[in-house]
Amino acid sequence: TYSCVSSGRIKPAGKHTNCILICVYPVPRFRSTSSMQGFSELARERSKTVTSFYNQSAIDVSAEKASVRLTLATLLYSGKSPDGHHILSSAKYLHKELPVRIAHRIKGFRSLPFIIGCNPTILQVHELYIRAYHMLSDFPPIKDQDMEARFCKLVQQLLDDHKDVVTMLAQGFRECRRHVQDEMILRSFLDTTLCSRLGIRMLATHHLALHEENADFVGIICRRLSPKKIIEKWVDFARRLCEHQYGNSPRVRINGHVAARFPFIPLPLDYILPELLKNAMRATMESHLDTPYNVPDVVVTIANNDIDFVIRISDRGGGIPHNIVDKVMDYHFSTAEESAQDPRMSNLFNNITNSGNQSSPMHGFGFGLPTSRAYAEYLGGSLSVQSMQGIGTDVYLRLRHIDGKGESFRV
Repeated sequence: TYSCVSSGRIKPAGKHTNCILICVYPVPRFRSTSSMQGFSELARERSKTVTSFYNQSAIDVSAEKASVRLTLATLLYSGKSPDGHHILSSAKYLHKELPVRIAHRIKGFRSLPFIIGCNPTILQVHELYIRAYHMLSDFPPIKDQDMEARFCKLVQQLLDDHKDVVTMLAQGFRECRRHVQDEMILRSFLDTTLCSRLGIRMLATHHLALHEENADFVGIICRRLSPKKIIEKWVDFARRLCEHQYGNSPRVRINGHVAARFPFIPLPLDYILPELLKNAMRATMESHLDTPYNVPDVVVTIANNDIDFVIRISDRGGGIPHNIVDKVMDYHFSTAEESAQDPRMSNLFNNITNSGNQSSPMHGFGFGLPTSRAYAEYLGGSLSVQSMQGIGTDVYLRLRHIDGKGESFRV
């Protein structure tokens, strides 16, 4: 049980409680001794998880530790050792680092206003983090390749368990949006939580990828990434969605430094680019409903230099109305009625489910652009929008090079 307290945080229930939250879990039917044993293990895990909502000593200690963020240049040039020592070192780093990062996020969940923190969907995500913390903390020290292999299985399991976290957060905040009074607190929470999640997934996926032999990659870092090719991949994806919805799609022209190649991680681009391209295509089609087979092109321009690279996506989709242009980078769980009026602020093709874009977490509720902005800033870059109402919109994605001039960003 938990009590509602004046500070707005979830604390253990005492004798002077005014509001009680009870977590009830379904009890399965049992058919065998093995299923009874399985349930006993689940019950113990559930008990540990629920207890951790208020019995927080281990998590509190971890949350006070500083996170050790690495530059991607460090990951890129750390090299490979024939005996696999680099993989063992990576596993030991993750084993120590992941519980700290997860504890920081659990602390963030505890700081949410009570009415938000009690939302069942938000609680479910909170519980996922607590469960992940205990599974990682309880894992024994990694001393050899056998232990590292077991650790890899655990990491993969946690990646799978958390794959829907962004959608769940969006759903949870949508459910309690009417209770949101200070949106800056929630924007800060979502920015931090989503970027922390991206960093954790990048590090975890990088470690798993170190086991693969690919001359073009070091872990998840592509040695010679072509922005043009990755843009073309997501153009094809977005056009298929657009044609499914409208029967046609805008042609996309790519210009600028189309031959550029440099070390970078495809993963964040796989989150951001489909969202930006889908927005541009939908805006174009929505503003030309009378002539769906004669629509302007979407133009993507690549600019590369020693410090960073910029991808500009330009459409002739009518632009964004002046009264909401300043809000397009906000999380719009509290302005659903407004966002439904504008194609850029609503979920793109929200009637198409399971579209196949498994790498993108942006399944609506006004999370697409703000999540892309948060990711870009986390990677040492920016995402900005320039709109000419009545004409169209330019979106600028600027990202810092891994090994360019100046300090590289850290994950």
